[in-house]
This record gives sequence, C-alpha cells and structure tokens, in this order.
Amino acid sequence: MKIRADIILTEQGLAESHEQAKRLILAGKVRVGTDRVVQKASELFDAGTVLTLEEKSPYVSRGAYKLLPAIEKHLPDMKGLICLDVGASTGGFTDLMIQRGADRVYAVDVGTAQLNQKLKDDPRVISRENVNARHIVETFLPVKVDVMTMDISFISVKNVLPAADKLLKPGGWAFILVKPQFEARRKEVEKGGVVRDENIRTRCVEEIADFARNELSYSVVEVMPAPILGPKGNQEFMVVFVKK
Repeated sequence: MKIRADIILTEQGLAESHEQAKRLILAGKVRVGTDRVVQKASELFDAGTVLTLEEKSPYVSRGAYKLLPAIEKHLPDMKGLICLDVGASTGGFTDLMIQRGADRVYAVDVGTAQLNQKLKDDPRVISRENVNARHIVETFLPVKVDVMTMDISFISVKNVLPAADKLLKPGGWAFILVKPQFEARRKEVEKGGVVRDENIRTRCVEEIADFARNELSYSVVEVMPAPILGPKGNQEFMVVFVKK
C-alpha cells in the first residue's frame, strides 16, 4: 500500500497536522534515506517507509556543507576578506563566508528573490540579482575580491569562470563547485540527469582544472568530493584554486 508523504510524517509524530507536514516538505526539511529530499506532500511511499526531518542547520541552506570542508581546510579565518559568490541562490555559501568573518560578500545570481531574508538584511551582504554571470565586466564591482565561490547549474563552469575571474585579485582563492551533470556530454548523462560513471565524473573535473590552469593561470590546490550529494543524487566536486 502506498501512503502520502504528509500522512506518513504526521503518523510518525514529526508533524502535528497535515498542514504542518506540507509546510515542512515544501521547505525541503523532509528526507527519505540518507539524502533524498521529499519533493511533494503528495509523493507516495510504501507503508513502513521512515521519513526524517533535517536537523536545524546553522546555515540558511544545506549548500553551505558543500563548501565547508574546503573553507575549514584552506581558509578557516576569513576576517577582513571581500568575497564574491556566483550563483548565490538562497545564500548557503554566502552565509558560511559571513559566519567565518568575511568583511563583505557580493551575492550574485541570475534569478530574483532567492536570497534568504537574513542575508538580505545583513549590511555585509550586497545582493546583485538578475545578473547573467557570463557577461560580468571588470567594472561590475567597485573592488577586486579576495575570494570567489561558484555554484551554478544548467551551464558549464567554462562559460562563466572567465568573466567572473576579472573580479578576483591575483593571489585570490577560487572555490568552484563542479557538477558533472552539467559538464558531461549529453549522451553521458543518464535519464533523470545523473552521471554515475566515475570515469566520466573524473574527466569532467580534470577538464575544468585544465581549463582554469591553461586559460586563466590558476593553480589547482585540491579537488574535494562534496560531502552531500546534489538533488538528484549526483556526486559533485569542490575544486580549490589560487589565482597566480
């Protein structure tokens, strides 16, 4: 027998009502298994399926955890640094950098009204919405930045990095999230948008690393598998660079 997600959540005592269960699901707080987010209240599961609630996070989105290991290892103290977050979305990367002491973060995204309100209200965060990062020019910001992060979808990093690079100081750090599902050839991406072949994933990361080295004179510091999977179960990779 199949049962709706909101009903299971209520029966397990994780929500006081079906309405509360729906709100939790819409907020992306409900999971089945280790990582998959329940997408809709009406999603059906087998009787006996165990759903879990995401523990309260110190960050505005779980995306922060994709950047966290690299920051902890290479740049744990960001006091006084000026940062650029390309593909900021709700602001997971931005929030992490602010909490690590960044003096200012420019949060850039092609969308509108996605940045978390907490960050919008923070004077250290400057939101730039409706910006196609492929067309960024050197005068886009009043200063060059010390740190650049990037988390973009539906387009290759190669199409955005050269423009964003104009804003990064020599000696600056770049933390680039490489998503093989948007770097691989179309025939290499399985139905549902997942890249499962480890060789393809490795090649995609190497291509981005080679591009940054050869086209932008970046040094590759480390490649770190993201500790959490993408929404469809894709393994992503945080590539850490320093600009020469």
